[in-house]
Amino acid sequence: MLFPSFIHSQKRNPQTHLKDPDMVWDFWSLRPECMHQVSFLFSDRGLPDGFRHMNGYGSHTFKLVNADSQPVYCKFHYKTNQGIKNMKPEDAERLASTDPDYAIRDLYTSIANGKFPSWSFYIQVMTFDQAEKFQWNPFDLTKVWSHKEYPLIPVGRLVLNRNPANYFAEIEQLAFDPSNMPPGIEPSPDKMLQGRLFSYPDTHRHRLGTNYLQLPVNCPFRTRVANYQRDGPMCMFDNQAGAPNYFPNSFSAPETQQQHVETRFKVSPDVGRYNSADDDDVTQVRTFFTEVLNEEERQRLCQNMAGALKGAQVFIQKRWHKHFATLALTSANHVYVTNKNKI
Repeated sequence: MLFPSFIHSQKRNPQTHLKDPDMVWDFWSLRPECMHQVSFLFSDRGLPDGFRHMNGYGSHTFKLVNADSQPVYCKFHYKTNQGIKNMKPEDAERLASTDPDYAIRDLYTSIANGKFPSWSFYIQVMTFDQAEKFQWNPFDLTKVWSHKEYPLIPVGRLVLNRNPANYFAEIEQLAFDPSNMPPGIEPSPDKMLQGRLFSYPDTHRHRLGTNYLQLPVNCPFRTRVANYQRDGPMCMFDNQAGAPNYFPNSFSAPETQQQHVETRFKVSPDVGRYNSADDDDVTQVRTFFTEVLNEEERQRLCQNMAGALKGAQVFIQKRWHKHFATLALTSANHVYVTNKNKI
C-alpha cells in the first residue's frame, strides 16, 4: 500500500519542482523499516564504480516449482565477476559535473571492446517448513536471508555480449514486468511483489500504450502477440486481423495448458489486519553496521547520511537520529555530530 507513496517521496516537490529532503526523510523516518535499505544506500555500496562493479538482487521472495509440482521459496542473486568496486564521495561529486554519463560510457565501451561483463547467478532456497519457523517474515522485502543458514546455490551466468543497436528501440521502449514468469517460477505471498505484478504492466500501458507487448523488444520470442486488445498507439503488424476481440468466444479461445497451471497453496491461519509496528526493524541493520562494515566504512556511511539529512527540517532530523540510536549509540552520535557540523 505504501509503495506509491515511497516513490512519490523520492521525486520532486509537486509545487517547487525541486528535490525535497523533507519529503525523503519525512517518509523514511516515519517508516523505520526503511533503515536497512537506507543504510545500504549511504554506505560505499551506494556509490558503485559503474554498472560492471555492482551486484544485482531479485530482493523479493519467489517460488520455484519442480517437475513434480513440489514448491520451495527462493531469492535471486547476481554477483559481479568484475569484483565489487566503489567510489569515494569526492570522486562521485567530481564525475557528476565532469562526466555524468560515466557509468553508461564505461559499460558501453567495455562491451564494444569485447570485454563482456558477466554476473554469476545464484539462488537461496527455503522450504515451506523453514518459512513457518523463520525468525522474520520470509516475504518481508526489507529483510535478507542469512547466507549461513540458506547458502547461495550456483545456477549459471549472465553475460552482456552486445550493445543495443538503437537505444530508443531496445532500451527506452523496454518494458520489464515481474508478472512475466517462465514455467517453474511463481510469485510468493510477498505483498510488495503482489503489488508490482499489477503496477508494472499498468505503468507500461500508460507509458508505451496498450499495445506495448507488440513492440519487438517486448513481444514473445517465437510467436506474435495474441490477445483481445485492438487499435491504439504502438499497434504493429496487422492489428491481429479479424481475430475475435472478446472473451469468451467460439472461434479462437485460449486453451488451458495443464503443465503451466499454478501450484496449489494453503492460506493459514486467520486473516485480519496486521500491525507491523512491533516488527524487528533493527537487528539486521545493526548486523550490517557493526559486523559487515569496518570502522572506515561506518564513518563514511555516517558522513554521507549526515550530508543528505542536513537539508531536512530539524524535527525530522531528530526523529531519524532517534531511530538510528537503536542501532548503536556511537553511530547515532556520529551522525548527529557530523550533521551539526555540516549545517
